[in-house]
Amino acid sequence: MKKRKFWFFCLLIIAVSLIVLGLFDGEFKTVWQKASTICLECIGIG
Repeated sequence: MKKRKFWFFCLLIIAVSLIVLGLFDGEFKTVWQKASTICLECIGIG
């Protein structure tokens, strides 16, 4: 059980680190713009 918790926390730390790295790199803005464009195209506004 301890081994499972260890790997869970390792993966959690890696995931959070990659999310923070993406935020500092500006990827959030790019993803948000693409998502907005797709949504507006589906609705028929864009």
